[in-house]
Amino acid sequence: MSRGGLAAGWLRSSPCYAAASRGSGARSGGTVRGVSAAPRLPPSAAWRHRDARDGFEVLFVEPVADGLRFHGSTSAVEEGVAWSVGYEIEVDERWHTRRARITGRSPSGERSLEVLADGDGNWVAGGVERPELAGYLDIDLESSAFTNALPMHRLGLAIGAAAEAPAAYVRADGLTIERVEQRYERIADRRYDYRAPAFDFRCELAYDEHGLVLDYPGIAVRVA
Repeated sequence: MSRGGLAAGWLRSSPCYAAASRGSGARSGGTVRGVSAAPRLPPSAAWRHRDARDGFEVLFVEPVADGLRFHGSTSAVEEGVAWSVGYEIEVDERWHTRRARITGRSPSGERSLEVLADGDGNWVAGGVERPELAGYLDIDLESSAFTNALPMHRLGLAIGAAAEAPAAYVRADGLTIERVEQRYERIADRRYDYRAPAFDFRCELAYDEHGLVLDYPGIAVRVA
């Protein structure tokens, strides 16, 4: 699809265009998939970022037509460099990323990025079509502990099951966007083995009953 076709199609549609026709998801291994989980999400959450950086992240949850909108921000110091990132992310009822508006400030300057996705793996970032992200369904912010909830809800893995979950990855400093390979394996009711080979990183993620990260070893811990 041409750049103009995807961008114009988005503008003619609602943020969750056509999602209602695709069904409301299904239950898998005790996890509710899709927007049916929305009533279980708290209206807000917060994380303390530690070890890799020192900072704080806050999140607010807003139900919208056929999906959810997440408003959040993180301010942190990492390797002696201070930065702040604000984000607004919309997902459809399948938890597929549909839109993100991201702003950032660091000593290198102030930046903003708008990301559009059709929910089926086609992406436009900063007004430019990004074919290298084709087939990806999640956005992952380097600045956020929250965004690890997106593939967890979308996949709805049963205990013992695993899946690849590559994402459109947005860097905290500069808001550049790239592809990153990730893998999730559900090893217990609320615990997942997480791997990001590009960063030679592996850890065990703990989630709460809402599907939000409680403990992200080396990165963040939930405080509210």
